[in-house]
Amino acid sequence: MPDSFGEPAFMKRSASGETGSGPVAGCGLAEALESALEREQFILEYQPQLDLSSGRIVGAEALIRWRLPGRGIVMPAEFIPLAEGRGRIAEIGAWVIRTACMQSRSWRQAGIANLRVAVNVSAVQLSRGDIVDTVASALADAELDGSGLELEITEGVVVDPKRALPVLERLQKLGVRVSIDDFGTGYSSLHYLREMPIDSIKIDRSFIRNLTDNAQDQAIVMAIVAMARRLGLRIIAEGVETADQVRILRALGCDEIQGYLISPPIPADRLTELLRRKDKLRFLLP
Repeated sequence: MPDSFGEPAFMKRSASGETGSGPVAGCGLAEALESALEREQFILEYQPQLDLSSGRIVGAEALIRWRLPGRGIVMPAEFIPLAEGRGRIAEIGAWVIRTACMQSRSWRQAGIANLRVAVNVSAVQLSRGDIVDTVASALADAELDGSGLELEITEGVVVDPKRALPVLERLQKLGVRVSIDDFGTGYSSLHYLREMPIDSIKIDRSFIRNLTDNAQDQAIVMAIVAMARRLGLRIIAEGVETADQVRILRALGCDEIQGYLISPPIPADRLTELLRRKDKLRFLLP
């Protein structure tokens, strides 16, 4: 991560490393961003997370996209800096939380239960102090139990325990799960990792990309998994693209995977179809 605040992760590239669709269109794009929420131009796509022991999809990460008339889909890498500069990160992040919770409710009403929805939260949101109220309100409006929502935070948040710990403890009381995103690329202290109310860690895709032929990456992933096991944390590997990577991750003891091998980020209705076609995922079973 570039600094202590890190990238606003709910706007990040997909778990397979998608980037923006072209150069930022200067002030015009920034001005359009100001009214994007009011004009309902943001959409969410979901990338499934698969449990390696059962072969079932058990979660999905919500990723934001901007559908701009006359331009098409604007990828997060383009409007991240604009949202930061315009002070709209927290507001957009709150929309992501509310929308993801309502989608989770729709899935449950359709008979798809026990699907965990992950939403990335930036350090800016945590520092504002209203993130707990935002989450509590979103859960209440969607009539959801907190266990169905997972908040992903960057390692940069963990290094500031005085600010983060009280907020994370309050979120934990709501039943919400907390995950460290892009683990291994930031500056987190193992001491704080032990003290914080964390449920899982996501191994960054940079360690997965060359996993099949890089002994150093294998050693790093093995160490992360061993540490997480001792701390009682769930382990998710992101950026998984090949069956060979799955084989190694399973052998190393990874719990879940996310990446293009399962599916790219897709609209909610397409994920619903995927969830109902479980036979397509049988090749990932042990």
